[in-house]
Amino acid sequence: MSIRPVAPTDFLFLTLEKRHQPMHVGGLFLFKLPEDAPPTFIQDLVADIREAKIPPIEPFNQVLKGLFWATDKEFDLDHHFRHIALPAPGRIRELLVYVSQAHSALLDRAKPLWMCHIIEGIEGNRFGIYFKIHHALIDGIAGMRLIEKSFCADPNQRVTLPLWSIETAKPQHQSNTPSLRMFKKAYRLTRDQVTGLPTVFQELNQMVKERRQSEDYVSTANAPSSIFNQRISSGRRFAAQSFKLERFQHIASALDATINDVIIAMCAGAIRNYLISLDQLPKRPLIAMVPASIRIDDSYTGNRLTMMLANLATDTANPLKRLSIIKRSLQLSKNRFNRMTPQQILNYSALIYGPTGLHILSGLLPKQQAFNLVISNVAGPTKPLYWNGAQLDAIYPASIVCDGQALNITLTSYMDKLEVGLTACRKSVPKMQNLLTLLEEELQIFEHLAVNPDLTTTESHHVYPV
Repeated sequence: MSIRPVAPTDFLFLTLEKRHQPMHVGGLFLFKLPEDAPPTFIQDLVADIREAKIPPIEPFNQVLKGLFWATDKEFDLDHHFRHIALPAPGRIRELLVYVSQAHSALLDRAKPLWMCHIIEGIEGNRFGIYFKIHHALIDGIAGMRLIEKSFCADPNQRVTLPLWSIETAKPQHQSNTPSLRMFKKAYRLTRDQVTGLPTVFQELNQMVKERRQSEDYVSTANAPSSIFNQRISSGRRFAAQSFKLERFQHIASALDATINDVIIAMCAGAIRNYLISLDQLPKRPLIAMVPASIRIDDSYTGNRLTMMLANLATDTANPLKRLSIIKRSLQLSKNRFNRMTPQQILNYSALIYGPTGLHILSGLLPKQQAFNLVISNVAGPTKPLYWNGAQLDAIYPASIVCDGQALNITLTSYMDKLEVGLTACRKSVPKMQNLLTLLEEELQIFEHLAVNPDLTTTESHHVYPV
């Protein structure tokens, strides 16, 4: 039996989970049926998967045993694999309602922590896969690598291997016993933490200087209270949309920014207008937590994440000024992390964001609001992918919300598109789908500014009913 300890970051995701606060991430994958597909294409595919009974591989065969992950000897495919059909006419609206409901449900900890739903009957001759897996098993970068491994670039390749059985990594030969390997790993981790402490303390000292000298510095105490920062309910709402990636590339080139800067600025403007429509815009600017990967290997499991704090400048009506503030606040974090090793970044993050984690976990520090929402951007495949001849048409990420952070915006690129997935508490964030319209409007504003950067009246004033 393969046994490995639960890493500290992964343990945090397990500890944070409550009935109203599931800690799984997921995605909605839309496929175009092959032109020559028979009417029974989906039913045949599902039957082949069930009848093959191909055993899952790590991390899909891992079950939680105390503080360790162990191979599940009683794996039951029927628990993890579902096949459903949307009622006619199978609009995207009904699809998103189904995903919202499925994303609200907890995963059973007595079994491997993932689920796969194949969904047929979607308009436009399409079918979907909704897949969710506990965040303790995987992060966004690792998940995207699994996607690229699970599908193929050849439209003519017909395979019936399910996503959880695709070979993802060759096991390395280990001559040591498991206990000796664990001891060596713990020793190396302790050694790296001790030797890296001076650098971490230097960065803490630098942080104090930046806080005093730079108006762009964002601390863990800058976030105001907003409607996103309250106790959430167990219900979720999921919404999704696609944008042409070239639109962001053009804006970034014209305005001397990165694509990620433009993405966050678009989200900031949409959030500002959304809160104005509710008469809920705080006087101080909202702060976004922007996850950053520090994964330096080609692994597929666990979490290798830290976070940057971005000033969203929602207190200003000028989109160009907003973009400039976002750029500068993110650059401070980038500069800091560039001076540290991945382990030092983890140690630094633990010290800085520990109180925030304690608040989310226990509610003991009600005034410790480090950020208002999460905005995450993960690079995805650049070429078309296929599964059993069906072309992958879109990838919409679904993520986590928790007490104090009721809205999550996750984006991923695929081919020439940027795919946006919005996940929110159904109760705390009313009419969340209005954000999709506001994102498009804000992007159009930046496109206009990319051509006419000297304009001064640029903000959209549309207000949407709630």
